[in-house]
Order: sequence, then structure tokens, then C-alpha cells
Amino acid sequence: PALDGQVRQDPPEPPSPPAQTRTEMATVPLGFNIDAPRWDQSTFLGRLKHFLNITDPRTVLVPEEELDRAKALVEGCRAGLVPPGSSQEQLLYAKKLYDSAFHPDSGEKMNLIGRMSFQVPGGMALTGCMLQFYRTVPAVVFWQWVNQSFNAIVNYTNRNAASPISLRQIGVAYVTATGTALATAVGLNLYTKRAPPLLARWVPFAAVAAANCVNIPMMRQQEIINGVTVTDGDNNELGCSRRAAAKGIAQVVVSRITMAAPGMIILPIIMERLEKFPFMQRIRVLHGPLQVLLCGGFLLFMVPAACALFPQRCSLALADLEPELRDSIVAKHGDKVPYVYFNKGL
Repeated sequence: PALDGQVRQDPPEPPSPPAQTRTEMATVPLGFNIDAPRWDQSTFLGRLKHFLNITDPRTVLVPEEELDRAKALVEGCRAGLVPPGSSQEQLLYAKKLYDSAFHPDSGEKMNLIGRMSFQVPGGMALTGCMLQFYRTVPAVVFWQWVNQSFNAIVNYTNRNAASPISLRQIGVAYVTATGTALATAVGLNLYTKRAPPLLARWVPFAAVAAANCVNIPMMRQQEIINGVTVTDGDNNELGCSRRAAAKGIAQVVVSRITMAAPGMIILPIIMERLEKFPFMQRIRVLHGPLQVLLCGGFLLFMVPAACALFPQRCSLALADLEPELRDSIVAKHGDKVPYVYFNKGL
């Protein structure tokens, strides 16, 4: 979505050159770097614009073939060659599709459910159902289980791909996070039976927040155990740091809880007020769909806003690294590397 209030159409894909000229390639426009951020990533506003671009839920409808063409175009642009007739707008649109569907570390296509661009349609359905069906224990158990299954896929998909995780570790993380969510939700559900109705409506958020504190670190435990690769300002690898991994994962936990908070805290207040009106009592069957739509409205803004809270390329001061890694960097580079950088994941 355009941030200047104007409606803009996504530029069309680059035209395919005739068969006899497909081997002919044009050079990239002078001074154009397809990997350079379009907006200043050191500011929240710049990061918000970036994530509004790549979490655009419309990209989940883009056919696989078009995503593959976008990847080929991006890789060709990195090599300095693009199909004849490609405009800068077309290259930027290809980069948008690439960033929305391919992992920033490995370059592999991410599964559809795990993409951040799927957070609005997927999250609005699950959040709406959790907020609507909170009164009975079976309903709480079912929807918390479905939500944690969804979260496990998202967390695995958006991990730091340089740190592999085994199927056994994935299973343990999934069971632990799901158990935490269910224990929190069921326990609070029973505890709030005699509490004001609004408190019961906030139980799903408490369960989601508790589960995020377990699900994300467990799903990315290899990063905590072995560390993540850190680089200097020029992307030269310097080693692996567990402290960097811990910082990145902590920021992701905060972002995920922030992503869910407005919808799961404010929406129950809105529904509590609305349901007192006679017309709302006559259309109880529409309460669920209404909550789903309202959740979508919250997530449409909160997904990019929460992702933008912290820079994707996270930094850590040299003084905060493990002593052995810090000493190794100082021995090789002296005081030329005051900060190290790494991908914190999403």
C-alpha cells in the first residue's frame, strides 16, 4: 500500500523477450542496487514502510511461477544483467515478491503458511476464533492447539536459517509451546469463571503471550546453543555468538506479542460493548465473522508495525560478545569492528 495516500497499481512483470533474443541481457541501470533498502532501516518509519511492502497480504495470491520469475530477475540483477526492457519499477516489484516469499538467509522459497505476508489472513482467522470461542474448555483447547501449530510453522519458517534444527527438537518445541498455551488458557479460563466477563475475554491473549515466550526460543534453540553467525559492517563473517542469538530471539518474542496485543486486548472491549446492543443480540451468528474481520483490521497494521520495532539486521556491541569471540575479533581486526551484525529472524 502506498503511504502517500495515493492508490498505486503493482507494476506488471517484465515482458518475456522473444525466443531468439532470450540469451541477450541488458545491463542493470547505473547506480542501481537491488539489495539496497528503499527506506532508511535505522528508523522505525523506514522499517515500517519496508514491512508494509513485503508483508502485503496480496502477495500470497501471486502464482508460484511468478515468484520464481521474480527470484530469477533478482538474481540476474545481482549479477548485473536483466532482461531487455526491464524498468526499475519492475525490478523493485520483483524484489518485493522475492522478499515476501524467499528466506533472507538461504534464498529458499518459504512455505505459504509461514510467510509474514500470510500473517494477516491466517492470524485474523485464528485470533477471531480464539476470541469468539473462549467460554468452554474444549473450545479453548482446540483453538489454542490450532494457533500454536500455526505459530510453530511461522517460527520455524522465519528462523535464522544458518542454524539447522532436527525433527526431534522441532517436536519438543511444538509440544512444549502447545502445552504451555493450553495450561495457561485452561487454568485462566477456570480461574476467571467468577470474574468479570471482560477478564475471561483476555484469557486467549495471556495464553498466546505465554506460549510465544516458550515457542520461539524452543523452535530456535540451536541458535542459542551454537550461536548465530555475526559479521562486520561489510558482511565479512567473524564467528558465531550465543549472546547475539539471545538478543535476536528476545526481540522477536517482543515483536510477536506486540503484534497480537492490540487486537486481543482492545477488540474484547469493543465486543463487550457491542454485544449489549439489542441488534447485536439478534445477530449472534455473525459475532464470529465480525471478530475475524475486526482482527484483520488490527493485523493489517500491526504485522508490519511489530516487525518494524527492531532492525532486521540486528547489531551487538563488541563489548557485549562472549569474551573468547571478542578477543578473537580484536586480535584480527583491532578496534576496527566496534559492532557486529546478524539476522535476528522474524
